[in-house]
Amino acid sequence: MVVETSQRGSQRLHYLEDEIIRLQEAHLYQELFVLEGKQQVDCVIEGKRVLNFSSNNYLGLTTHPALIKAAHEGIDSHGVGTASVRTIIGTMDIHEELERQLAEFKHTESTLVLQSGFMANTAVITSILEDGDVIISDALNHASIIDACRMMKQIPTKVFAHKDMNQLEDLLKATQSANRRLIVTDGVFSMDGDIAPLPEIVALAEAYNAIVMVDDAHASGVLGKNGRGTVNHFGLDGRVDVQVGTLSKAIGAMGGYVAGPEVLRKILINKARPFLFSTSHPPSVVLTCMAALKVLQNEPALIERLWENTQYFKAGMQRIGYDANSETPIVPVIVGSSEKAKLLSQRLFEEGIYGRAIVFPTVARDKARIRIIVTAAHTKTHLDQAVATFEKLGKELAII
Repeated sequence: MVVETSQRGSQRLHYLEDEIIRLQEAHLYQELFVLEGKQQVDCVIEGKRVLNFSSNNYLGLTTHPALIKAAHEGIDSHGVGTASVRTIIGTMDIHEELERQLAEFKHTESTLVLQSGFMANTAVITSILEDGDVIISDALNHASIIDACRMMKQIPTKVFAHKDMNQLEDLLKATQSANRRLIVTDGVFSMDGDIAPLPEIVALAEAYNAIVMVDDAHASGVLGKNGRGTVNHFGLDGRVDVQVGTLSKAIGAMGGYVAGPEVLRKILINKARPFLFSTSHPPSVVLTCMAALKVLQNEPALIERLWENTQYFKAGMQRIGYDANSETPIVPVIVGSSEKAKLLSQRLFEEGIYGRAIVFPTVARDKARIRIIVTAAHTKTHLDQAVATFEKLGKELAII
């Protein structure tokens, strides 16, 4: 009887098969690739040994001995989980200590850790605005920002063309009757690897009395002194109201956080639904993140190597005919159609290079690409192999 009920339920969802077919015909359907073992450069994916160029593991910290040791210590001292949200009994001493260390690292009054960067963006945007306010957002902001803006149906969102400071100023002028304006931007844009013009944004915000929020997910551990992010990179500490960072990429663990004044932390604790209704981080993750902060400050050679590798790889790609001139270790190899991007990704995999195709709706329909991420863990040999493979396949597929 249970089986029959289950089958009837499956039949009611049968209409989804048509959508899957449409995605497949448009070359937009994605399959999950399974990583066997650790998140590292030389790895096994779907049973094949490849070089990984699609991970956000910028500094190779997922396998750093200090972080692994800290994770074990967290389990030994505080158990495997918290079994509660932060506002009931899910706040441990180590959560408070991590947030204290993050605030010191970011040069802010306080921080608040959430389950992901996605949730951190949602928490801020849905908690600090009221009727009569306006959001002003870069056109290429992350999906988490876009979704959070859509959730605030009673608050208009004005979108300015990517990094267009003239249009941003026009929107600030046109919205001066609003109670407040929130300018929100990525620090590093995740698909193209370019950096937001923060000095200009901050100058405009100060001139027009607007709040500034920066999502620094792909700048965390990458830009600024010891990886403090784009705000520090531009010397703007103390002049940006809200900074969102990640613990899931260069930090090597999991989570996101909001850094800013103490009043921001207090309002998020009381109003942010992603914080109020999600179980807090397990102890192993918390201690891992604290260990990562120590590594960032005590092993600057990791970030130096990341940038050396980045410049080396880009020079190689430019030499063979690719437009590899992004500003960060994110190197988009734009090929146009989703079909060609997926074919290139397949051929790369066959040749021992894992570079995942990025297609619509993550990027525009005609901007499908392979997004390469260079890390500190890559060797010159790895980078040379990737460049040689891109040269071979670029000619084979008439890309270069």
